[in-house]
Amino acid sequence: MNAYVKNQVEPVVRSNLDFKLDQIPRFWFNGDPFKTRMFDALSLTFPVGERYFIQSVRLFRDKIIDPELQHKVTDFIRQEAQHGIAHDKMNDEMKRQGMPVEQFINFLGKRFEELIQVRSPQYNIAITAASEHLTALMAETFYSKKETLQDVHPYVRALFAWHAIEEMEHRDVAFDVMKQVGEVPETTRKAALLITTCLMFGYTFYRADVMLKYDGFNRLQRAQMAVKGLPWFFGRHGKLTAMRSQFMDWFKADFHPSQHPVIRQYQVWIDTLAETNDPIAAGEAFWQAAL
Repeated sequence: MNAYVKNQVEPVVRSNLDFKLDQIPRFWFNGDPFKTRMFDALSLTFPVGERYFIQSVRLFRDKIIDPELQHKVTDFIRQEAQHGIAHDKMNDEMKRQGMPVEQFINFLGKRFEELIQVRSPQYNIAITAASEHLTALMAETFYSKKETLQDVHPYVRALFAWHAIEEMEHRDVAFDVMKQVGEVPETTRKAALLITTCLMFGYTFYRADVMLKYDGFNRLQRAQMAVKGLPWFFGRHGKLTAMRSQFMDWFKADFHPSQHPVIRQYQVWIDTLAETNDPIAAGEAFWQAAL
């Protein structure tokens, strides 16, 4: 059984951060089309996905009586809105590259609308809490070791670093709403992570493959890229495979997100942004401070 450990930091709303995304190269992950498009495909989901998270939490807002949780929900909503704005700018760069961004977004938007309209509030808050668990683990995984993103363009690395910081700050909010007022059955909570994981990575790979096709790579070339590139994410020593232990913690009856420590260099990002007011400098310091 996991003991409850207080590893929480308060959400802080930061707006108008400029990551100079109009200056990044087409294949910003060391010229690697496959890795670039996998991250691009993940980024595509954030604006519409985070609007869905906001809707899911708002379904329970009237039931929350804890003033601390009410305040955290407000900051969660504001943070998620800022993430959507920033990733919309990254999506705009993909549009300029000729990617079918609107097609992807429209499809996702319709699916999320269906979830809100057709599925229960309990199901939606469980999916949201599971998604926050997954994204917080990815934030930890990508930034805990310096080598993981060493070949990423600094501006993109800074964007994802800021997103990682704020995922750490609000990773427990949807979970606490689910637990305190959501009345979500344990079977639904546990199943939500499996559903979210399969859909997130399934759609990410599909969208990456479509974008590579728009980049001009034929089917054989894309297959070769996948065979070479997927082990970096999901292989025996893959970057995402490394988070399996913390991922599995979700299925423990007494799990709470704050049982996982905040990434060790969190304060470096906070202090650097305060000193420089430059999110790119903060992102670089955050990455440099990794092991």
